[in-house]
Amino acid sequence: MSQILKVAVIGVGHLGKWHADKYAACADCELVAVVDTNAESAGAIAQQHGAEMFSDYRDVIPLVDAISLVVPTSLHYKIGREFLEAGIHCLIEKPISESIAEAQTLVNIAREKDLVLQVGHIERFNSVMLGISEHLRQPQFMESTRLAPFTTRATDVSVILDLMIHDIDIILDLVDSPISRISASGISVLSDTIDIANARIEFENRCVANVTASRISRKRERKLRIFQKDAYLSADFQEKILAINRKGETDNTEGFKDISHEELGFDDNDALNLEVLDFINAIKTGNRPLVTGEDGKRALATAIAITAQIKESL
Repeated sequence: MSQILKVAVIGVGHLGKWHADKYAACADCELVAVVDTNAESAGAIAQQHGAEMFSDYRDVIPLVDAISLVVPTSLHYKIGREFLEAGIHCLIEKPISESIAEAQTLVNIAREKDLVLQVGHIERFNSVMLGISEHLRQPQFMESTRLAPFTTRATDVSVILDLMIHDIDIILDLVDSPISRISASGISVLSDTIDIANARIEFENRCVANVTASRISRKRERKLRIFQKDAYLSADFQEKILAINRKGETDNTEGFKDISHEELGFDDNDALNLEVLDFINAIKTGNRPLVTGEDGKRALATAIAITAQIKESL
């Protein structure tokens, strides 16, 4: 596909407006429309980028080749399905949908119609991930921590679907083994859904992951620690630093192997722009996007299993 792609962003709130910026700046596509029930907000963004503004997403179906769907999770399936059935490529913000059955339906439609279905697990595009992939060797234990101050945005879903799902997706991709057991706990503090959660995920290859997320912290933190036979990796997704501690070749005076320490810094890349460019490239080349609909469904299924365990104990 060599022509300029005609693209729309459905939902131009806090995150959707950034999607609109990325498409408007891309030479391989044209942002032809933005859609939002808030006419004032949508009108301002449309005017900024020379696009049309609509309040009903159905009006743009005949106009576009692809969309970013950046609406509340409860609308992902309904709207995403309509666009896919119309033959339109979709980048759907995470989580892909509310249920596994919905996610599978979206995946099936995209496969049947040979469409790109990408899910917005943006942390996969963090520059630190490049360093992790390069140094990863059969991880045996992982520990992730994702903390954020409380905001009223995204409280329609739990912290598991809001924040933890980023680390779930990363861990599932890095370990690449079926899950054998999950144990989890969590509580609601300020919202009507779970605000703090911890899960222990055991894999069939014997790797174990301990995952913690909170959206009522006083600070922001996005860290992943990986223990493997030859090294300990500590990744800070926020500061873009990867620390590598590795067993050396020589003995020290106590008779143990020396520990070498290396700290790598990574560029503060525009992860959302890379995500959008990956989506466009997948459409134009037919290549697999970095985060597929199947990946989104896998992360959602794990998040749902964690949520179910916590609700059972409340």
